[in-house]
Amino acid sequence: MASRIGRVLTLTGAVLALTASPVQAADDGKASPNVEHVANVPKRAPFDEADAYGTDLAFQGDYAYQGNYYGFTVYDIKNPAKPKAVSRVVCPGAQNDVSVHGDLLFLSVDDTMRDDSCKGEPGSVASSSSWEGIRIFDISDKTRPKYVKAVKTACGSHTHTLVPDTTGRSVYLYVSSYGPEAAFPGCRPPHDRISIVKVPLDKPAAAKVVATPVLFPDGGNEAQEGLLAPTSGCHDITVHPRKNLAAGACMGDGVLMDISDRERPKVTATVTDENFAFWHSATFNNTGDKVVFTDELGGGLGATCTKAVGAERGADAIFDIEDGRLVKKAYYKIPRVQGTSENCVAHNGSLIPVKGRDIMVQAWYQGGVSVWDFTDSAAPKEIGYFDRGPIRPRNFAGSWSAYYYNGHIYSSDIQRGLDVLRISDKRTDPAAKVRMTALNAQTQTGF
Repeated sequence: MASRIGRVLTLTGAVLALTASPVQAADDGKASPNVEHVANVPKRAPFDEADAYGTDLAFQGDYAYQGNYYGFTVYDIKNPAKPKAVSRVVCPGAQNDVSVHGDLLFLSVDDTMRDDSCKGEPGSVASSSSWEGIRIFDISDKTRPKYVKAVKTACGSHTHTLVPDTTGRSVYLYVSSYGPEAAFPGCRPPHDRISIVKVPLDKPAAAKVVATPVLFPDGGNEAQEGLLAPTSGCHDITVHPRKNLAAGACMGDGVLMDISDRERPKVTATVTDENFAFWHSATFNNTGDKVVFTDELGGGLGATCTKAVGAERGADAIFDIEDGRLVKKAYYKIPRVQGTSENCVAHNGSLIPVKGRDIMVQAWYQGGVSVWDFTDSAAPKEIGYFDRGPIRPRNFAGSWSAYYYNGHIYSSDIQRGLDVLRISDKRTDPAAKVRMTALNAQTQTGF
């Protein structure tokens, strides 16, 4: 999703004082018999504006972190049935995708800002002094996060992926960005690269760009009919650090990378697909021998879960990794037909940690949340879901990210806040015994 902020906030870098947030039951939601809607925490001012979109999620201990186009929220989820917002930080910048490590939180900003402050003032794309990139916060005090550092990156940061180094002394952020224009001083074509930010954990204020590796030296997929946009960088990258693997969803291409050298990732395999309009995100299975790629047909704004669009577009594609090659096995798309007023397409998800099986929970915008099994790569099937009716009045809405964490599913709803779900099914029940200390969904550390 590449929308821009539609208004300027007057609250600048504020950490808002909070009262207890009421938890409400499901409104017009429907679910499969094995899925229960446990809780909802609605958005609160100023994050309740229609263009204050809820975005990605990260987890750490008893806390969840939810990005928003206006900033981010920290939730106490010790009791998943009664999540509580403990702080909201106002710091506008699309998309504010979020990751966490130790006492640090990272935000992606893909909006041209006047400067790197939290004032939210738009900048000129034609000015070299404008800023977009990565913001870093100290979250040692969850009630009062502190702004530490900003790092400017070429073409901004639409998303980023946290990659631990091999020593434990630093983390890397693989910054995905795209959309170069000749008139943009910091984002001129060709932009067939990513930016790599290195963050020393004992001195995060020293974070800086250390590499800008070119992934497509000969250019990527630019001519395929039906592409939403030609390859000019990546939209999202997922890493499997134990196997030194990364999978890149790069607009017109899906790629595998060797990340043995964290500062010099190398593309080892590339694939295109005639039914994909925009390679959006990727998820490995736990053993790292499969990748699920998503196609964000319509850029997230379109109603693509309709009969007219069909089952092979705006869907997932499951690839097995065979002798280093990506071999397509099947498509997966939610089986429920959505209305023509509901933006719906494959979006962000994560594995449900069941040993010996490949099961994933996934957001589909207004198509809701789907739990599905791809253990048999050629025959994926849904095993549970949660789905609301269309939001009124019509707007960009639905589940942006849906992730499994310590026995529950957490969904970042673009307009309705944070949802908590629970699935009770013999195929997924073993996952409740797996306890994680943290989860950044694009950093698959294994279980």
